[in-house]
Amino acid sequence: MAKWTPKHEAPEPLEGPVVATITGGTILWFVLFLVQLPFYGWFDDHGHLWWVWTCLAGAGLGLIGIWYVRGRDAAIKRAATEADGSSGTGTGAEGAPGATA
Repeated sequence: MAKWTPKHEAPEPLEGPVVATITGGTILWFVLFLVQLPFYGWFDDHGHLWWVWTCLAGAGLGLIGIWYVRGRDAAIKRAATEADGSSGTGTGAEGAPGATA
């Protein structure tokens, strides 16, 4: 059996407003949890109590996700700033201390 190999390179990942997306999803999970709380008894009677706790777990995991993507976003911006700073500081012999022309 031959090994499958892709015929073309994978596209670059899409970057977008990741922090806003994760924050919006977290808020949505928490709102769904709050909306279901008045119906807690109904969910319990019908064996669907896990729906309530799934929404709370989604909100909790979303908080972890917000923390993670904020750190990731800050690291990406920090790396971009460092790359811009190192490329414009004269890395050749002209910028080296003690270099003579």
